[in-house]
Amino acid sequence: MPPAQNSTGPNQDDLEAGRAYREVGPYLNLGLQLALTVVIFFLLGWWLDSHYNTSPLFQLVGAFVGVVGGMTKFLKSVVELSKKEETSKSKSRED
Repeated sequence: MPPAQNSTGPNQDDLEAGRAYREVGPYLNLGLQLALTVVIFFLLGWWLDSHYNTSPLFQLVGAFVGVVGGMTKFLKSVVELSKKEETSKSKSRED
């Protein structure tokens, strides 16, 4: 049997939790993106090293490219999200 519905609607804590999740939601996947970028480029380097027998040259190059590319994307995303957040806050203040 489903739980009884509150006739007054969601309480204030639920609304605040939902708002907090909406605010941090875009940031939650940034760490995963960074880690996956490094791992994918490292594995690509590992595959190239095993194919050309040059270990650990391409592994190191792949890890370096993954870190630089991942951090670049990470920083661009954070700046973009911060600008969106500032824009939305300034619009809400004007209303």
